[in-house]
Amino acid sequence: MNHALTAAAAGFGTGLSLIVAIGAQNAFVLRQGVRRDAVLAVVGICALSDAVLIALGVGGVGAVVVAWPGALRAIGLVGGVFLLCYGALAARRVLRPGTGLRAEGEGAGSRRRAVLTCLAMTWLNPHVYLDTVFLLGSIAADRGPLRWTFGAGAACASLCWFAALGFGARLLGRFLARPAAWRVLDGLVAVTMLGLGATLVAGS
Repeated sequence: MNHALTAAAAGFGTGLSLIVAIGAQNAFVLRQGVRRDAVLAVVGICALSDAVLIALGVGGVGAVVVAWPGALRAIGLVGGVFLLCYGALAARRVLRPGTGLRAEGEGAGSRRRAVLTCLAMTWLNPHVYLDTVFLLGSIAADRGPLRWTFGAGAACASLCWFAALGFGARLLGRFLARPAAWRVLDGLVAVTMLGLGATLVAGS
């Protein structure tokens, strides 16, 4: 039981560190939340899409590792390098912050448009496949039999984050519009990604 809880907590933390970064999808969810426009549909699409992608990553990479144990070292090396680059970019944003996230702007206009926009931002973004399918899948594979517990924790992190961002947008909108707030978040992401990346590279 303790090992399962540890794996779930690790998945939750890893998933959250990948999701909590300023980007088009988070900006869109926040904007929809501030305007109270199709919030439930947008949050549901983001969370469900992440759950599907995480499941594909955990299942696919896990099958490769079972068939070829040497793949774990190769995946760990590539994933570690990717994490180091990801962490370096987050650290760069801390040192060279932008103007913050603006919630105002052109809205979705209708529920259908909001849904289509959310689907496009989620499934047409190549980084989502690197993060959720390849990266999370490779990290989960290292957990062995508990890789699905790790994946469940990551999926739970996605649900919690998007629900908090969408439904709490009225409270978070002004706070997240400040560049300093995103510097703190990016700082946490940078520390987590650099540490995890170094661990994967060293282990490979």
